[in-house]
Amino acid sequence: MQIERITQVDQSLVHTFKKLMPQLTGNEDYPSLEELEKVIETGDNSIFVVKEEGKIIGTLTLAFYRVPSGLKAWVEDVIVDESARGKGVATALIEHALQVAREKGALKVDLTSLPRRIAANRLYQKIGFEKRESNMYRYYFDKKNKS
Repeated sequence: MQIERITQVDQSLVHTFKKLMPQLTGNEDYPSLEELEKVIETGDNSIFVVKEEGKIIGTLTLAFYRVPSGLKAWVEDVIVDESARGKGVATALIEHALQVAREKGALKVDLTSLPRRIAANRLYQKIGFEKRESNMYRYYFDKKNKS
């Protein structure tokens, strides 16, 4: 298993997201080449992938943001291909993201997970994430795209 940070986007990466995104969201939407390029262009975001025998089997996006209270990070879109689950891929991705966040000086790393994702929630707590007593709100500009 090898973890890499994506620095260039190509059609094979788009194809990978076409396969992986429905496993996370339950719908067929996936990012275009241009959308993926925008994610990595800012420098505040990193897409990490796990490869096994040259094939991407998992991905995670780590986003940094600076606010008056300090540098913080957010983990998004943790996806492990269903064929590779149970092999420690998600653990490796998250631990890698935590190390990168620590090295960049982030004060904390947040993530969210739907309650129905029982195995994912158990994993996050096992790694050391603490469930927060907080209300999380979201505003949708496009009410049709609620993922």
